[in-house]
Amino acid sequence: MLLASAVVVWEWLNEHGRWRPYSPAVSHHIEAVVRAGPRAGGSVVLGQVDSRLAPYIIDLQSMNQFRQDTGTLRPVRRNYYDPSSAPGKGVVWEWENDNGSWTPYDMDVGITIQHAYEKQHPWIDLTSIGFSYVIDFSTMGQINRQTQRQRRVRRRLDLIYPMVTGTLPKAQSWPASPGAAAAPPAPPCSCPQCVLVMSVKAAVASGSAGPLHPSAARKNVAPPGGAKVPPAPGAGARPLESTGTIRGPVKTVPSQAVRRQASSALAGATAGAPASPPGANGKTGRVALATLNRTSLQRLAIAQSRVLIASGVPTVPVKNLSGSSPVNPALAGITGILMSAAGLPVCLTRPPKLVLHPPPVSKSEIKSIPGVSNTSRKTTKKQAKKGKTPEEVLKKYLQKVRHPPDEDCTICMERLTAPSGYKGPQPTVKPDLVGKLSRCGHIYHIYCLVAMYNNGNKDGSLQCPTCKTIYGVKTGTQPPGKMEYHLIPHSLPGHPDCKTIRIIYSIPPGIQGPEHPNPGKSFSARGFPRHCYLPDSEKGRKVLKLLLVAWDRRLIFAIGTSSTTGESDTVIWNEVHHKTEFGSNLTGHGYPDANYLDNVLAELAAQGISEDSAAQEKD
Repeated sequence: MLLASAVVVWEWLNEHGRWRPYSPAVSHHIEAVVRAGPRAGGSVVLGQVDSRLAPYIIDLQSMNQFRQDTGTLRPVRRNYYDPSSAPGKGVVWEWENDNGSWTPYDMDVGITIQHAYEKQHPWIDLTSIGFSYVIDFSTMGQINRQTQRQRRVRRRLDLIYPMVTGTLPKAQSWPASPGAAAAPPAPPCSCPQCVLVMSVKAAVASGSAGPLHPSAARKNVAPPGGAKVPPAPGAGARPLESTGTIRGPVKTVPSQAVRRQASSALAGATAGAPASPPGANGKTGRVALATLNRTSLQRLAIAQSRVLIASGVPTVPVKNLSGSSPVNPALAGITGILMSAAGLPVCLTRPPKLVLHPPPVSKSEIKSIPGVSNTSRKTTKKQAKKGKTPEEVLKKYLQKVRHPPDEDCTICMERLTAPSGYKGPQPTVKPDLVGKLSRCGHIYHIYCLVAMYNNGNKDGSLQCPTCKTIYGVKTGTQPPGKMEYHLIPHSLPGHPDCKTIRIIYSIPPGIQGPEHPNPGKSFSARGFPRHCYLPDSEKGRKVLKLLLVAWDRRLIFAIGTSSTTGESDTVIWNEVHHKTEFGSNLTGHGYPDANYLDNVLAELAAQGISEDSAAQEKD
């Protein structure tokens, strides 16, 4: 614990492992509930401060954000930052997305940009914190180092985030220097997609000396043919001393034999060159780059690669080592030494090839799936049953409680013995009526449950805000489209004994309906048709049948804001992971993945879809 002052920023974790900040107003609202203590209850209704967040409730007990209409859970955290940084001054940095609206940067990125802005630097390179962008303050533009695409950025003033003074947990203290982000906690789920992005984010944010995944490491290597942007002031890799030595830990390998091999390789590479002078701590063994010629650099890089491969240490491939490449072996060798000095193991070979699609398949080779009828399915909007008022729908799931306990209603945070505290559009039921959900037994104001139902999909189903038990048949807001499925005569990595089920989703752009975020406004549909893959095993066919149920219930996709591109009003995945990479697993969305089928079954169960659901749909 340490005694300090800090600004508090409440943040939520998206599916790509990035902590996204709530606005200052929302953070103030959450903080007020926290400071009110047990009397305020254990939940925060975000719609009370921002109408756009009406479906969301934060459960402070489990530190999760719950979306009432979809049942989606996301971790939240209460993070601390330096009062002199951007959130302590009410400064928000944003970039313009494809729709012309503005998206705030992650908090650690915004702090880094603001720090450079205050130092009156002409620009800032974000490579050092894991993003391949340059911010040019003279033009107020963001430049992608790889594609050279430019976007506008802006700096605006907002409320200052809430301030706290006192004893703060070390694990939640703000970064010691601008741009250094606190390492995120455990990932929200155990699937390889989430584990991958969380590990990459943690490695980049904390400057870890451990192995780094290729997708993250490549952000730190200038792309061939890219813009020649000089390193930003105060940013970049570890600095060189005046003698040309690199300061940083050297990755060690557990095997004694490998240590000896590495030592002999290093000795051979540096033969004939004077050793670097020891630093103040008396440690020796640093390599003086200025004293190594091209041949020595190549020998050292190749020897290092062999040591890493022999030891089984995960390696980061460096691209383009062919003779025609602008990245020649000498530069690749320097890159390897720089990265290993920073604690990143490097293998100077070509990277594995990304295999998104299977080899070409003729129509005669495509077969229907045994036990599954048809080979495609379309969806259109399903209307809720007419004549059913919210009160009539909820009556099926509730038992009236004449003598409610002296507890809080976790929706409005008022005592159950008092009238509901909901302040929105007035339901027709009395605000002091209390009901108990029949299966899970949780108790709420009926007034609050009706308001929650009206704020959701109004499909005749209800999901308990506390335990997420689903009453009725939950449906989503997926726009109309087509789902095709068939067998192809190829095997997935990790499943050599069976063929592959290929699923093709096709959704066209269109106009949002009344159940969508912005009714009447157009929505985009990027990346369609989307190809996904399952093994043609017993469990793979089971997953397919349940995905068909999810498709019919409009739960596979939704319309919202893309966490990848920041684009709003676009078709996005809806919390059911799919494998879109056929012959590799470089992105985390491919095979082999021993736990994927079990994980996706659990995700479907959370949406109320099980084997019983499939049987009911068949009947």
